[in-house]
Amino acid sequence: MPERGLTKGVGMKVLIAAPVHPVLIEGLKALGYECVVNEKISQSIAYTLIADCVGVVTSTRLQLDKELIDSALKLKWIGRMGSGMEVIDLEYAAHKGIKCFGSPEGNANAVGEHALGMLLALTRRIVWGNMEMKQGVWRREENRGMELEGKTVGIIGCGHTGGAFAKKLMGFDVRILAYDKYNCDRIPGHIVTCKSLDEIFEAADIVSFHVPLQNDTIHYFNDQFIAAMRKPFILINTSRGAVVDTKALLQGIKAGKVTGACLDVFEQEPLAAKDAGELTTLPNVVVTPHIAGYTFEALYKMSKVLLDRISDL
Repeated sequence: MPERGLTKGVGMKVLIAAPVHPVLIEGLKALGYECVVNEKISQSIAYTLIADCVGVVTSTRLQLDKELIDSALKLKWIGRMGSGMEVIDLEYAAHKGIKCFGSPEGNANAVGEHALGMLLALTRRIVWGNMEMKQGVWRREENRGMELEGKTVGIIGCGHTGGAFAKKLMGFDVRILAYDKYNCDRIPGHIVTCKSLDEIFEAADIVSFHVPLQNDTIHYFNDQFIAAMRKPFILINTSRGAVVDTKALLQGIKAGKVTGACLDVFEQEPLAAKDAGELTTLPNVVVTPHIAGYTFEALYKMSKVLLDRISDL
């Protein structure tokens, strides 16, 4: 199907269905768009609001599936705050001539910093020591930490966020291995490029996932992955919750094969206290509520990236 016309004009509506920085809304208005803002939109309400929109800015709240796309007869483009294009039926959107684009470079630095912060919080027992101190407990020996220097870090998925994490690690004198099924040609020269996971299975002390959620990454980390790892290791996941099989991870921790985990994403979100389960209570597990890419700076950068891409249409 041919692309829909992309000529901008006064009165063309855009649905803002995600938190964005004012730079995006102001920029869209300057381009002649009318912005309909509903950051807490539901899927059912979206059918009404999107009907006469030429554009949509979304994050994780909406599923831009075939049904919702079909309800938007004027839709010309969909912009995704951050990464994770699985919320959009990309094949159907392309069939309808709708442009789709994300802004993964906008929050890559934030994710890289967060992954490193969680790793240090775990290996140096910062979180646990802090909690004990606030309870009046002073325990030095029990909170003896582990240094990163000399360790081998395996990064699975070395695009924007994986590359940002690798950059943050450079000052820690670690060996970095990277495996990327799709972007191996873009891995920086200071990182060892792996042709398969075997090198990571053999050498890694720490494994960090930075992959999109798609058919071949659902439960990428599972019982078989754990069994293939030669050494006990730490897991970091700041990508998508379903990349990690939670039951397999819990069993791996109990067996001592997984010595710790840093998790910012979960198979079911939001993760309420009543649903947290045993995993989040363990002293060698650091958890955060899907905030790795959720900084003030990232909100601006993602919004600016989207504005630039919309301006180029």
